Amino acid sequence: MNSHDTHVGGPDLAALAALLADGTRADFCLALLDGRAWTAIELARHAGVAASTATGHLNLLVGGGLLTQERQGRHRYVRLADPDTAELIEKLASMAPRRADPPRSLPAANRSRALARARTCYDHLAGALGVAITEAMTDQGMLDWEHGLTLTGDGTAWLAELGIALPPATRRPPVRSCLDWTERRPHLAGAVGAALCRHAFDAGWITRIGTSRAVALTDAGRRALTDRLGPAVETQTPVT
Repeated sequence: MNSHDTHVGGPDLAALAALLADGTRADFCLALLDGRAWTAIELARHAGVAASTATGHLNLLVGGGLLTQERQGRHRYVRLADPDTAELIEKLASMAPRRADPPRSLPAANRSRALARARTCYDHLAGALGVAITEAMTDQGMLDWEHGLTLTGDGTAWLAELGIALPPATRRPPVRSCLDWTERRPHLAGAVGAALCRHAFDAGWITRIGTSRAVALTDAGRRALTDRLGPAVETQTPVT
């Protein structure tokens, strides 16, 4: 058997890598980590490219299975295909080298700092806030990392106190570790991470900053998380 035969029928990893080898397509995927659906025009503005250029890139990403699309009237919306895809993008971002050129304007620098402090990673919390919550839950025995990440009985009880019921069993694991690309430490993902993020929005603990995926911890959120998880999250700056 020659080397060519060993690859017949196997996964085409090179094809997947090629989809993200273009800077514009990579920027689209990073932007879509906010979990929302975007139009081609919105993504074109975000990346600073022509709408026709954006459409060509999006067709490749949809065809390659990284994005899914839906149409409403004349508009086409795209989003990341699923949570597994979001985790892949976040993990690759954590492994990627930092760009050499720093933000050249004050607004760009502020956006970069806001993303590092707290953001959504598809449908769960990331950044310093997401990591702080994960580490506080670990310190209080709600998460166990000894044999792979698991939610403990104390964790289940804590979620119940917040009114968060454990999501029904699906292919998606209840809890999963997601390596944070700014903190280089894990934050909580999986169905429980998504449910906790939704609760944080619904309870007014966090609020979106503009149209980006950066979020700010509110005064109410700071008090609630400090009461429930201790002072570990108190270092996060509340919005006033």
